[in-house]
Amino acid sequence: MAPLPEQLNTRDGLALHLRHWLAGAPPVAALGAALGAAPGAAPGGVLIVHGLGEHIGRYEHVAAQLQSWGWPVFGYDQRGHGRSEGPRGGIAHDDDLLHDLAAVIDAVRAAQPGRLVLLGHSMGGLVAARFAAAGPGDGRWVRAVDALVLSSPALDAGMSLTQKLLLATLGRVAPGLTLGNGLRPLWISRDPRVVRAYVADPLVHDRITPRLARFIVDGAKVVAERAAHWAVPTLLLYAGADRCVLPAGSAGFAAAAPQAKVAAHEFRALYHEIFNEPERAEVFGVLREWLQALAQDDAPPQVAR
Repeated sequence: MAPLPEQLNTRDGLALHLRHWLAGAPPVAALGAALGAAPGAAPGGVLIVHGLGEHIGRYEHVAAQLQSWGWPVFGYDQRGHGRSEGPRGGIAHDDDLLHDLAAVIDAVRAAQPGRLVLLGHSMGGLVAARFAAAGPGDGRWVRAVDALVLSSPALDAGMSLTQKLLLATLGRVAPGLTLGNGLRPLWISRDPRVVRAYVADPLVHDRITPRLARFIVDGAKVVAERAAHWAVPTLLLYAGADRCVLPAGSAGFAAAAPQAKVAAHEFRALYHEIFNEPERAEVFGVLREWLQALAQDDAPPQVAR
């Protein structure tokens, strides 16, 4: 095993900021013993992929929950976000985020053997899903994925016809132009403390470029087209009252994908950041049950669609 570096250089020379939360020894030992593993063995690792405009530091509480269940947790600030380099909300090439994720996966697998679960939220959920949907000709970023947890993934950005026409125009003439992403802080959670912290966070931004927006739209289309042949064990958790992305994107993916591979749960009253809602304990409960079954190499449980 190799230690996880604090920074990782992308193929085009940007420095990505990485995080590693070690699982506590007692939970790891208890879970490992329950699974018949060697003392101190972990069930695998979880790699968190954050959403648009935010950063991995906003997932401290998610990492703490996963640690308490015996899972080492890894994360990184995507390019143009948080403490990573790059223009805010921008990418230089259409597949930059996929190449970046591949590089991080390689580093994580070197640091933590065994099963690796990608947990992606919002745009991060789209990145993780598009990564898992890799097919022939997709490029050098393709890596095997063991399992996915998708939290309110951006499988339908809810763009109007006017926005699509504007995106098509700007994508041709100014793909790197920085624009506001149009998302309102009040949409992320019904917990006012979460909203206040989000607004006051100096590492949060509201920037996006046409090229990044195009990646989100095109990536969601690819995921939808390949849903019927989905082969990666996936837990899909999404907010029914989401205004940042359309819940219909998640519902459509769940309906098209094989039920043996995709366990889907809609939290009807929740806003976009389901791990930051007042009912977060219910969300964590569903996640824990699914991860426990995955760690035991059982078929992950089906939950209500």
